[in-house]
Amino acid sequence: MLASAVRSAALGPLLDAVLSVDAAGVFKTSPRTYALVTAALDCAPEEVVFVSSNRWDVAGAAAFGFSAVWVNRAGLPDEYAELPPAAVVADLSGILGL
Repeated sequence: MLASAVRSAALGPLLDAVLSVDAAGVFKTSPRTYALVTAALDCAPEEVVFVSSNRWDVAGAAAFGFSAVWVNRAGLPDEYAELPPAAVVADLSGILGL
């Protein structure tokens, strides 16, 4: 399913890796899911900019040590003030300057 979505959106050439939580055997917000990124890209959490429209996912990524960006298209209130995002943008064009 994931490979098909990447192909359909023609994103393959833009991506370094396509990862699935299936490899961790658990669901987000388990730290093991975010560790897939650091293992696959051989990097530290603080070197990763993680972008999601799901605030719960941004909170999990921030807790793991990623610089997490929340794409808040609907202007929703923040439900996880204790795990703030590094930035909040209204749409994906807002990440270009980060």
